[in-house]
Amino acid sequence: MSQRQSKSEAAGNRESERRRTILRAAIDVFARKGYHGCRIADVAREAGVAYGLVYHYFKNKDELLETVVETGWSGFVSRMRAVAEDEGNSLEQKVRGIADVAFEAYRVDPRAVKVLILEVARSPAGTQVVSRQQAFLDTIRMAADMFARAQGTGELRADLDPMLCASLLFGAIELGLTAFVSGLMEDRGPEALERAKLQIAESFLRGVLPGAAPSAEAAWKQEKVSSGTRPKAGKRS
Repeated sequence: MSQRQSKSEAAGNRESERRRTILRAAIDVFARKGYHGCRIADVAREAGVAYGLVYHYFKNKDELLETVVETGWSGFVSRMRAVAEDEGNSLEQKVRGIADVAFEAYRVDPRAVKVLILEVARSPAGTQVVSRQQAFLDTIRMAADMFARAQGTGELRADLDPMLCASLLFGAIELGLTAFVSGLMEDRGPEALERAKLQIAESFLRGVLPGAAPSAEAAWKQEKVSSGTRPKAGKRS
């Protein structure tokens, strides 16, 4: 390696490190002050860099938040995808594994998860659509594919819609995490996180595993019989 290449690599490493430092500082400030209370000057002070250096990497606060979200979700989704696509595990193990990934992320970095869940919702609509919403939809589609495969092997009830199952699972996980990041949960320690993770996975699995509950179709027919109305085949009144 030439001296010029060595210097170029060193400069590139410094650039990457500065950028990571600014992003880490942004997470801390967004989590502490909220999106609207955060200023670029606050991020620069937190990162220990000059005010103008932040603008060297990010054109404004929206782009800074956008990058925080993209970076956070990419790691989040890749870990969940690894769980969902591991065909050595049963559906039950995959569901529990996905819940574990989500709550472990909060345990390791609660401020980052708070930004991903709460502060993005308070940011301008454009930021929400481009970053978090698209990533969230991609995650749901990934889980829907997992449920469709499980339905093909008989692990998922045949009467359920895989996309709806995926939406319900991630809706429960997101609301569970919201209870922690918003302060609704007074106990936010490791044991409380473990209980929440297990309760969400268990409650979900009770409804989707074969034999876990009457099918939606059977329940509907039973309701019609109980009310004295005879259901018509292939049509719901």
